[in-house]
Amino acid sequence: MSLLFKHFRIHQIFGANTDVGKTILTTALVRASASVKKTSTGPIEDADDEYEFSLCGSLRRRLNTVLYRFHVPVSPHLAAQIAAGGEADKIVPDDTFLNSISSYVRRNASRVSGPAHLYLETAGGVHSPTLSGVTQLESYRPLFLPTILIGDSRLGGISATISAYESLLLRGYIIDAILLFRDQYYRNSEFLTPYFAERGIEVTAVDAPPPKAVDAAENLASTERYYESVNLLPVVQNLDLRHQQRFAELDSMPRRSIDTLWWPFVQHGLVKSETDVTVIDSASSDFFSRPASSLESQLDGSASWWTQALGHAHPALTLAAARASGRYGHVMFPQATHAPALLLAERLLHDGPGKGWASRAFFSDDGSTAMEVALKMALRAFSVRAKLEGTERKALGVLGIKGSYHGDTIGAMDACAEEGVFTCEWHNAKGYWFDPPTVSIQEGRAINDYRMNPTNSMSWVYDLTGRLDSPLAQVYREYISHTLDGLERSGGPRLAALVLEPLVMGVAGMVFVDPLFQRILVDVETGAGLPVIYDEVFVGLYRLGMQTPDISVHAKILTGGLVPLAVTLAFYSTNKAEALLHGHSYTAHPLGLIEKEVRSEPWAAAKARWESDGTPSVMWSLWDPRFVKALSCLENVAEVMALGTVLSIKVRDDQAGYTSQSAQLLLQSIRSTDHDMESFASSGVPPFSVHFRTLGNVAYFMTSLNTAPETIRTVEDKIWKALGETKRTSE
Repeated sequence: MSLLFKHFRIHQIFGANTDVGKTILTTALVRASASVKKTSTGPIEDADDEYEFSLCGSLRRRLNTVLYRFHVPVSPHLAAQIAAGGEADKIVPDDTFLNSISSYVRRNASRVSGPAHLYLETAGGVHSPTLSGVTQLESYRPLFLPTILIGDSRLGGISATISAYESLLLRGYIIDAILLFRDQYYRNSEFLTPYFAERGIEVTAVDAPPPKAVDAAENLASTERYYESVNLLPVVQNLDLRHQQRFAELDSMPRRSIDTLWWPFVQHGLVKSETDVTVIDSASSDFFSRPASSLESQLDGSASWWTQALGHAHPALTLAAARASGRYGHVMFPQATHAPALLLAERLLHDGPGKGWASRAFFSDDGSTAMEVALKMALRAFSVRAKLEGTERKALGVLGIKGSYHGDTIGAMDACAEEGVFTCEWHNAKGYWFDPPTVSIQEGRAINDYRMNPTNSMSWVYDLTGRLDSPLAQVYREYISHTLDGLERSGGPRLAALVLEPLVMGVAGMVFVDPLFQRILVDVETGAGLPVIYDEVFVGLYRLGMQTPDISVHAKILTGGLVPLAVTLAFYSTNKAEALLHGHSYTAHPLGLIEKEVRSEPWAAAKARWESDGTPSVMWSLWDPRFVKALSCLENVAEVMALGTVLSIKVRDDQAGYTSQSAQLLLQSIRSTDHDMESFASSGVPPFSVHFRTLGNVAYFMTSLNTAPETIRTVEDKIWKALGETKRTSE
């Protein structure tokens, strides 16, 4: 929703406090520009925007509109409640409020052909509530407009101005200028000017206006004389320069990036032009803002490589990180503790994924490191249990599933089969990996590789109750036992741990392994005395139908993707010889786990959609089951799976695997905005494109835990339009 146009310079005006002169200083600015004010409160005859009309009525280039007006001079949220008679459903929600602003700005941007200016003035201070009761800083953040801060010239104004600036800064706002009245007694501007100069922001102080005259004609003449004495042209010129510099920076970034960056997981030879580079100007909630002819909203369809659990720039996460940085900075962790790390460990062990089995939490920084820790733990545990000595410990291997991915560090790579593109010269695969039976939705039906599913219900596949004694379970047991017996007879590696990605193998191409197979595999190897490691970096903090492991690894969403943090949960020993002698500089960065809201109305509605005849489904997703089933019936789709926030689509292609470009090409159209203003007005969903990742002929989409249902429905429509040209006759 961010608004940025080359020919249409927009600035949002915040106040450090109420009654600091926002409207007066905005009026001084609009004598060379155009102005729009968003919200006004108070009686019509006393409204400062009406006063502004009378002052600037001769400026024909100026746009001046109040989008919401309330007659009671109180905070906007109270004024809205009073106007609504206390009825909550009559109060304008934030998304409607922002959409009306966005629509107004876009309409006016399309009407002007040459350079023009627009100011959006807020009401009260930076933390004054909006109509819905959310503070203005939070509500207006999706617009991400360059900001002018009106400082406070009164007693206490230095503190108020700096506090307002830091509040804006914490939420990512770009502050281009600070204006305030000049006061000869408090002289706040004399302190603030060098203070903000160190931060690259110019402070401009102007004389305060004369008192309002009783006589209307004299008041008008006096006010006009005042504005003639105020010269803010240098400020306007500086704002224009910063606007131009911002576009110059955005325009130059693709070429500079191609010339200097080595991107992860990118074949640089395929980056043919600057248009292949996605420049991200900012991010908020589920959306990136990327420059096109103006700023374009692009849905982060991969949850930023699976890290974004609550969306980008989440205010609670931002403040938690700032609080941790301000209180601790970096602290060493051996034999030390601090409250955030301790509380997180207790939460993970007692209420989270370690509940009932884990006794210790080992913090590190990322999934690969956490897996290295887990492997060290498991190999040491097996060596102690089997009483291995010397070189016997060096010949140990792991048992896993083909296609597994546990990170890019050497040890984590060695726990995976040497296949595909995720390998290097030092990669020395140590172990054995099963070909996994998978599950998917094909032609509208739930299918597993053995075609032994007696129903069409995917919920049945994930509900292991009663399936452990099924014919398919027996097939799996015999297959696993026969394979392991043959491996032992042939002199294969001695297996010391079972390493699994529960339910979904992400990098392998969103492979949904039959949970019954994994459960049988865990049962067999637990009986054989092998430690079991669950790599839950991708699947998150939730398991479904799986036995508890000996060690589990978690990362990415622990901090909502804001800073690196990982944890390995396991048993522990008091024997010093069995100690885990592993450490990391950023052990236990004190951010903590952000509690996820999983009892929301959208989640309840999503679960209800996956019910069958009123029976709750063990397996469910935020993606609509009717959409998933219909998609699986398309001619160009091989199979589809949805689970939780993930949607995976395998495109039919004879050249399957990472070398395939089919998924990328078929879905290319959703990377551009296909909503016009009419559809925006009718649907209430602002136009956006979709950023997504492909794994060869597999495209996957991930939402946040709190992505709006209407956003998900819009993405479903986009995918359907891109893929749904031909349907199977069996649909």
